[in-house]
Amino acid sequence: MLLDSDSESDVAYELCQVVGRAILPYRSGDAFGTAFFFQDGDDPVGESLLTAADLVGASGGELGLRASVTEPAGVAPAVVSEAEIVPGWARFPGDGVAVLPTGGLHRYAGDGGWRWRVQPVPAGIAAGPEVVARLGADAGSAFVLALGVREDGSRPLEVAIERVVRDADAVRITTELPPGYVGAPVFIVQPDATGEVSLYCLGLVLPGVDGHPVATFDRIRAVLPVTPGDV
Repeated sequence: MLLDSDSESDVAYELCQVVGRAILPYRSGDAFGTAFFFQDGDDPVGESLLTAADLVGASGGELGLRASVTEPAGVAPAVVSEAEIVPGWARFPGDGVAVLPTGGLHRYAGDGGWRWRVQPVPAGIAAGPEVVARLGADAGSAFVLALGVREDGSRPLEVAIERVVRDADAVRITTELPPGYVGAPVFIVQPDATGEVSLYCLGLVLPGVDGHPVATFDRIRAVLPVTPGDV
């Protein structure tokens, strides 16, 4: 669904309010990306951190901790090394996705005297196969909520308003995104079966040239049940 510019601005603003604290900066070596919290149902064990598989695997990976996602203020460290988190990332290169069950993140926070204050992307807006199937060759509005990379090394929260298309089974963002956007969640709006326009999280950004494939949530959901559970 292609929106007018005013409506796109409204959706971008609303996303920052509703799921702005789902987003974390991720870095592995010289590669910068974005990860985000996803809550699969009401059970806390169903919470995961998601990003692109290509970002994960090199030694020295670390998550940045934005001040807005931890409490009390001034207690959490600036970064968390992924080597300190158990269970760690599960990679699914065929789907382009990496999944980190968040039990280890919550234990790490508790041991350090702080806690997470996040807004996970809820399962209720994750795009199902019927949402993906309604995409077509005509470009629709897409909203990428990410942590960009500034020249001074800062990672501000940004919303890129882009275009998304589907060609057969491939879903793509049609333009190349700035550094830091790989792994970030992609949102769209679409009329549901009753004609009411609803917001959906389509999936996450994968690496690409002159555009980016999107790992859609029907693929992501297929790997969530086989990721390591909370231990």
